[in-house]
Amino acid sequence: MKTKNLYRDFFLHFDILVMMILLVGFVSSVTIMGLTLFTLLCFSIGLVFFIFSEYLTHRFLFHLKAPRNPFFLKALKRLHYDHHKHPNDLKLLFLPIWYSIPQFIILSFVFYLFTRTIAGTLAFGIGLIVMLLIYEWRHYVAHRPIKPKTKFGLWVKKTHMLHHFKNENYWYGVSNPFVDVLFGTLKNQNEVENSETVKNLERRVQ
Repeated sequence: MKTKNLYRDFFLHFDILVMMILLVGFVSSVTIMGLTLFTLLCFSIGLVFFIFSEYLTHRFLFHLKAPRNPFFLKALKRLHYDHHKHPNDLKLLFLPIWYSIPQFIILSFVFYLFTRTIAGTLAFGIGLIVMLLIYEWRHYVAHRPIKPKTKFGLWVKKTHMLHHFKNENYWYGVSNPFVDVLFGTLKNQNEVENSETVKNLERRVQ
């Protein structure tokens, strides 16, 4: 596949386009309001918050034992179960906006309740969206025929492939595997057994 087609598939994907448009709007608003040390702090909080929420959501929500509720099961299948079954299917690769945007609104609203400032909340939202796009890009690279140019990029891709094809109980960090170090889920691949449910999360018993 030509490189330009790989980039086109990412940047012209509907869910990515929507988040980039939101990002441009938020950045423009904060710029007009005026950048301050406080807004930069809020932006940084958004970045860090996403990294941890990404890990926790991936581990404790997306890898839940298959629920009995049909609606919840269908949602989890779209969000993650089917992605493990068909890891290179482009249609299952990105987080859908029906999941991302409500989550983004809720988190921003909670942040506003604490700060009571529009500029700070917008900056926090920018941090969330920037890290979401970084997450989506690293996830995309991990599943597409793209060779990262840095050692960190190669490491990120390797750990994610281990999560998909070795054992789904480890290597949850997609944008930043360092979080796995904090939570004890970054393992030496030679010390981890192959999982029988790595491509079928619905069969997980716990």
